[in-house]
Amino acid sequence: MTTAAERTADLYPTRGTEEVLIERKDPVVWSEPGAPGPASADDLAGFERDGFLAIDQLITPDEVTAYHAELERLINDPTMRADERSIVEPRSQEIRSIFEVHKISEVFGRLAADPRVVGRARQILGSDVYVHQSRINVKPGFGASGFYWHSDFETWHAEDGLANMRTVSVSIALTKNHDTNGGLMIMPGSHKTFLGCSGETPKDNYKKSLQMQDAGTPSDAALTKLASAHGIRLFTGEAGSATWFDCNAMHGSGDNITPYPRSNVFLVFNSVENTAVEPFAAPVRRPEFIGARDFTPVR
Repeated sequence: MTTAAERTADLYPTRGTEEVLIERKDPVVWSEPGAPGPASADDLAGFERDGFLAIDQLITPDEVTAYHAELERLINDPTMRADERSIVEPRSQEIRSIFEVHKISEVFGRLAADPRVVGRARQILGSDVYVHQSRINVKPGFGASGFYWHSDFETWHAEDGLANMRTVSVSIALTKNHDTNGGLMIMPGSHKTFLGCSGETPKDNYKKSLQMQDAGTPSDAALTKLASAHGIRLFTGEAGSATWFDCNAMHGSGDNITPYPRSNVFLVFNSVENTAVEPFAAPVRRPEFIGARDFTPVR
């Protein structure tokens, strides 16, 4: 079988014997200045510098109500609980995430194609885009576990075969993000350094990593170095706020031990000029509901 390395140059080696820090080799904002879309020139300059773009109100309160109702419908549907696309919280046995929601739900499918959402992704990536991954995340109060520090690109490169950093995510809040209920944290500027992690990727690693990250986890020493250089930004805001962030931004979120739930819809857009090849550091591809192989542009 032809390997990814034989087909496409591996600019970002990872999952080897040692951790490595590599300067980013790709642009951050791929579009030409003045490219049409909802993001301003200042928005794109901030994204280039920091690796994220926060919007105080992307969707209206009425839209929040509709999307939150759809989230509740899905997580309370017994057929969804039995679906392999649903990830269950290890301690509470409640649904933690549901993947491929833009295909499962017409409501979230329309959101993925909303010009306010996909328009900014096209501006950042400088091309048409497709949905590489979508999911709803549910963090109920009193003990929902967080997501440890990681670069999404490290996983998508190693396990899904994305060759270049031409992918952007957006997290849209469907509940209020307090500074205490396990909100998103990003190290501003960390997107310009790739951290290649140590350790091989086990077969079917996704079954474990979607509940608790192991392979692709940075060391304490590397995280300390990045945090010392860049600091940490915690994102708070009302329901309806949104944050776009670069695929290589070092980010994570803490446990939610408050009474206040935190739920969001998470959409990942990849350039149609960066479609997935074979994994760069994994024995097999992840399932398509986690790393898409349908590269149809969002319209």
